[in-house]
Amino acid sequence: MPSVQLEDVVRAHGDALHAYVTRLTGGDRFAAEDVVQETWVRAWRNLDRLTEDLGSVRGWLLRVAHNLAVDLHRSRRARPTEVGLPEQGLESAAIAPNAHDQVENRIVVRALLEALSPAHRATVLEVYYADRTAASAAQALGVPPGTVKSRLHNAIRTLREALPAQPLAA
Repeated sequence: MPSVQLEDVVRAHGDALHAYVTRLTGGDRFAAEDVVQETWVRAWRNLDRLTEDLGSVRGWLLRVAHNLAVDLHRSRRARPTEVGLPEQGLESAAIAPNAHDQVENRIVVRALLEALSPAHRATVLEVYYADRTAASAAQALGVPPGTVKSRLHNAIRTLREALPAQPLAA
């Protein structure tokens, strides 16, 4: 059996592989180059299996590249989104939330909650502030779960109607 050279495989299938991977990565040239490079590493490791006698070489390369592209996509989704820094530089990138805005938000939220009926306010506090499910909030309040759900629905509708026109500061 004649030995296969990686250079021959690259020459025969390199352009098609790169075009396929570029489409897979949504035109991201750098991601495509990473996937193609890893595909060539795996081809080099499995050079003895890359013969037309054992199956389509291009098919094998495309399947390996597809699997690598899917892995890359999944790994990017599993970690936080990368955010570019603003043009002003690092000093403006790490701005802490304004304590003044936080106090103002608390005042507005407290006033909105106080405008609710005692039953609705207690339900909102149990579900959102005590982080309870409807069933556990119902048990804590001594009412059926359906009552908690309807009170919560009505309370949120009332809060939305009473919310100031301006959004709360972050």
